[in-house]
Amino acid sequence: MYRAVTRGIEVGVEPYYLEEQSDPEDSRYVWGYRIVIANHSSVAVRLMQRYWHITDQNGQVDEVTGPGVVGEQPHLRPGDTYEYSSGCPLDTPSGLMFGHYQMETDDGETFDVSIPAFSLDAPGMLRILN
Repeated sequence: MYRAVTRGIEVGVEPYYLEEQSDPEDSRYVWGYRIVIANHSSVAVRLMQRYWHITDQNGQVDEVTGPGVVGEQPHLRPGDTYEYSSGCPLDTPSGLMFGHYQMETDDGETFDVSIPAFSLDAPGMLRILN
């Protein structure tokens, strides 16, 4: 699992390839990912916005923004965790995702929490480290 911690908010990501939804002959590759957000801080926060930066193996970038995640804006008190799953289609057999969540404290302060960069690699892909 990929992990990042910002101001006591931990984000863990576990990507997985969805072979049954993918069709390599039609240049369609689909991944799911499971996100776990844990509030290790001393303040409650609400996840207000998301931002994703998605790059395929050809360097094509797609940016996604919107309110909350999977239709929710979860509120996490100190010690709470929140988990959800989502997905990402690409036209290439590999790519990279990262981003951030905009959080808001109960006092109205907003700050960004990093989502760690993680790779999307179809099974059998030769990995080349840059």
